[in-house]
Amino acid sequence: MSKPSSFNRRAFIGSAVALGAAGLAMPALAQDAAANTGPQHNISSFRMQDWRPHFQNLNNGAILCDLTSRAVHYWSEDESTYHVYPSSIPVSTDLTRTGRTEIIKKVEGPTWAPTPSMKASNPEWPDFVPAGPDNPLGTHALWLSWQYYRIHGTHDTRKIGRKSSNGCIGLYNEHIAQLFGLAKVGTQVLVM
Repeated sequence: MSKPSSFNRRAFIGSAVALGAAGLAMPALAQDAAANTGPQHNISSFRMQDWRPHFQNLNNGAILCDLTSRAVHYWSEDESTYHVYPSSIPVSTDLTRTGRTEIIKKVEGPTWAPTPSMKASNPEWPDFVPAGPDNPLGTHALWLSWQYYRIHGTHDTRKIGRKSSNGCIGLYNEHIAQLFGLAKVGTQVLVM
């Protein structure tokens, strides 16, 4: 009969501390995946996806905002370009709009004003924020045909990979700049 190994409390605590510190340093998506003991929803969304289950064609290109995986996919009209970006999503289902829309306007250096419902809930918020580092829309914004909804950048990179917006889809500023250059007015968008 083999002798049971002894429990080394000091080694156990040291390992737990190291793992905890490593978890704090991981990006939000990795933290979510590491904390998730169920199915790994975020893994497959960062592989190349086929556009055909979501769009009938790629006229003007296509953008898929996948709320479950917190990812934005882009396909060019000629299928030569495909990109996937991590995103932030709305904080609650009552702020979430899903379905088909399109880009109706592109703005570099967007300004921001809270919606009437945002202002009612947060009267201390400013009525207007000019373009710049304090602007919640980041460096670029793509206006959707739905009132108040945007795909935009953010200066607060902690928001990406999380439920953190009041309805919009947020991207890192470098990613929205790239998507801004690829997408055009008329690009079809599906939020699901």
